[in-house]
Amino acid sequence: MTFLKIIRGLKTVMKMEEATKPEKAIKTIKEGKAEICLKIEKVFYNPVQEFNRDLSIAVLSIFTDDYKVEKLNRAEKKLSKGLNNTEGTNEVSEVPVTILEALSATGLRSIRYAKEIPNITKIVANDLSEQAVQTIRENVVFNNVQNIIETSHDDACMLMYKHKHPIKRFAAIDLDPYGCPSIFLDSAVQSVQDGGLLLVTATDMAVLAGNSPETCYCKYGAVSLKTKCCHEMALRILLQCIEQHANRYSRYIVPLLSISADFYIRVFVKIYSGAFHCKKTTSKLSMVYHCVGCDNITLHPLGGFKPNPTEKKPEQMKAYLPNVPPVGEFCVHCNQRHHLGGPIWSAPIHDEVFVSRVVSHVQDNPQLFGTAKRIEGVLSMVREELQEVPLYYTLDKLFGRVHLETMPMLVMRSAILNAGYKVSYSHASKLSIKTAAPAQVIWDIIRTWEKTHPVKAAKLEADPVSKYILSQEIKTAIDLSERGDANPTSRRDGRLRFQFNPAPYWGPGSRAAVNVGDEKISKAIRNQNKNSNKDRHAVKRGHSPQNDEDARKKLTQSEHTDV
Repeated sequence: MTFLKIIRGLKTVMKMEEATKPEKAIKTIKEGKAEICLKIEKVFYNPVQEFNRDLSIAVLSIFTDDYKVEKLNRAEKKLSKGLNNTEGTNEVSEVPVTILEALSATGLRSIRYAKEIPNITKIVANDLSEQAVQTIRENVVFNNVQNIIETSHDDACMLMYKHKHPIKRFAAIDLDPYGCPSIFLDSAVQSVQDGGLLLVTATDMAVLAGNSPETCYCKYGAVSLKTKCCHEMALRILLQCIEQHANRYSRYIVPLLSISADFYIRVFVKIYSGAFHCKKTTSKLSMVYHCVGCDNITLHPLGGFKPNPTEKKPEQMKAYLPNVPPVGEFCVHCNQRHHLGGPIWSAPIHDEVFVSRVVSHVQDNPQLFGTAKRIEGVLSMVREELQEVPLYYTLDKLFGRVHLETMPMLVMRSAILNAGYKVSYSHASKLSIKTAAPAQVIWDIIRTWEKTHPVKAAKLEADPVSKYILSQEIKTAIDLSERGDANPTSRRDGRLRFQFNPAPYWGPGSRAAVNVGDEKISKAIRNQNKNSNKDRHAVKRGHSPQNDEDARKKLTQSEHTDV
């Protein structure tokens, strides 16, 4: 009898779960601890962004702890000074953590945040589409997180502008739009708490990677360049864009993690207030001189700080403007001209200590993340990156420029180490070489390699730039012997550093078909057969007759029509 009661009880629970599911669900999606049901296919959902969502949950899990500690420390300082006693007492007793997902679509991300990130007070899941908001409401109830998630049907910018007041600000704001996020940044930097987190995604990589530099300037305030290090440059363009929006309100950013993955970039930055720190922005931004011949890049900071000690302030610093230009009319390595791009963020784009804590969190909780191995691999590479070295070379571009057989990566890295310089990979490129070694040393390594792997004379004669580069004198003592420390730990441990595309049509997907109401359809569908509604009686010009017989037939047809 007891066994029968258990079976009946399980059947009752299953029936209750089925009853709570949205009616007529055409698709069910399970990811992490969340499960969502979609009644329509017009609500935007992209399964390839699971890595993005997993990484965001890992970062927010660490951030929320830091945020609370930081708020409590700040409140205790106020109490110790006797300032704002009432406010300080409230802050010490309770630190609310509110998150805004401004462009929520299916609500999957918000539901996962609610179920997988501890100590969350409230999540606001907003979308402009009424159908999307209805789907979110149903799935919030289905996942039993209605006590944490509040749905919102509003314009994302207007919603954030309504939360500009310090009391109403969010602890974290997640912006994951289709394409460029710049239109949301002005409101976002104003509506996040001091010490709060901005999570920003950009998917318009063609613009950021140099295919349309004039469009990049319009959207991000910087000129992009078509180089092999374009993916890291895209990250740095986005960071300077956020910084410039923040500076207008005496706020500034502190990057925690910046990732280039698949078809998008994703940055995690803290926002702080302080007019004095905003003055340091010029020392964090640089213009980029890109040689069109050898692909060499030279950075030129917009400003800097130098010591200016006094008796009262021995550690005082003074701002200065650097001299220009940092390069001559022609490149010293290949005798070609330069393109000018930027400004880009030239300060560090990661916090190594924070990244290490995120890796530890993922390793301790692998069951929470479907892409745990990939997160570990990518963040292991991020930890190994040289933080003070912006951008990178790529092995194939260097040797392809002079038509040489490509040197093994370990030999190249060993040669740089043997010359006395540090070297690392970049997580943004499998063949990247990130190093502070001067370009002269890099080309000397290539010229040394050419001595034992000569290029064909015909190729040199056909390419004067390659001939010029290889004809220069070797000024550095080069040692090509391999070293054990040239192989990084992430590579030796077999981490999943660069993932192959797991499915066909791997990309950002198409924009949501319905944005507002039932009548708004996608541009692609709207423009189909757009000429069919024109005046049907208008005479279309046909092709010219191919011969005399065709001409006679056409004339006969026109005569019959006139009759």
